Amino acid sequence: MHTITIVGLGPGDKDQMPIKVEKELKKHSTIFMRTKDHPAVAELEEEGLSFQTFDAIYERNEKDFNRVYESIVSTLIHEAQSKPVLYAVPGHPMVAEKTVTELLKQYEQVDVIGGASFLDDLFLSVQVDPIEGFQLVDSFDLNADDLQTGQHIIVMQVFNALMAGEVKLTLMEKYPADHEVAVVDAAGSKEEKVQWMPLFEIDRFDGIYNLRSLYIPPLERDEQVTSLSTLQYYIDKITSPDGDVWINEQTPQDLVTYFKEETNELIEAIENEDIDNSIEELGDVLLQILYQTNTAEKEGIFTFEDVLTEINRKIRRRHPHVFDGVKATTVEEVDALWQKIKEEEKRMKDETR
Repeated sequence: MHTITIVGLGPGDKDQMPIKVEKELKKHSTIFMRTKDHPAVAELEEEGLSFQTFDAIYERNEKDFNRVYESIVSTLIHEAQSKPVLYAVPGHPMVAEKTVTELLKQYEQVDVIGGASFLDDLFLSVQVDPIEGFQLVDSFDLNADDLQTGQHIIVMQVFNALMAGEVKLTLMEKYPADHEVAVVDAAGSKEEKVQWMPLFEIDRFDGIYNLRSLYIPPLERDEQVTSLSTLQYYIDKITSPDGDVWINEQTPQDLVTYFKEETNELIEAIENEDIDNSIEELGDVLLQILYQTNTAEKEGIFTFEDVLTEINRKIRRRHPHVFDGVKATTVEEVDALWQKIKEEEKRMKDETR
């Protein structure tokens, strides 16, 4: 068993590659590169460097990148059984490199030598200070529910129009269609290009751009209308000593009347299949929940986070057939499982009393 040494080629030209990485490349006889499609590779070839890439694996499994990563990791571990191996990846090995993450999990003798990440150059390209908070996400794993619209967002690997279209649709669940974003190509290299445009235009291009990322600036507080944290911020302001006089005079008991009223209006909207009114009344019910938790928090009784903790743990605990592979494929099986879990919960509560 031999060492697998992992180096980062940097974000662009060979000039951006650390000297230590270049020295490491030139002293190894067995070199694997995740992809040949990187600005520094052509320069290294001109200098006589020979290597093997995994581009063919990408071509065979272009719709299933998990299989690509598994194949790369398996190959590298197999090769390292008989000789030392050098594995070169774009950028920095510890920034958005799933093959590196898996190698560190599966193989004991791994030595990681850093390279320059594209992030520093990208922040410079769009003139942003990351201290304000940012999220780095992969276009393949983009989920609107995970996005914090008050932070800077960087989406990697928006390399063709199809992927850009999927990214656009996901982002438009959270952002206005005309929100100005930046498409950044080859950040920090001689080919760097930054284009600012409305979000709805980001998929209007042809070709493949492997070094393309998307930068989404944060929304102002009042524009973060899909965020629960925005609602919490408003409630905190309303219930502050300098906030709304009426709500500050209400007790949890006083608010029960309004809770019942809003709940009844929601039920009526649902029964009438009134979609617009259902949306509004669901919001009103949520508002009443936050009034209750905010009042309790001010009195030191419990917090909104306590409520979230309780319901999240309960949902997770009561759905082993969804999360843990427990078999329950019929309504009857689910009901039997449900009753068993509730009995166990009751037993545990009785033991703690």
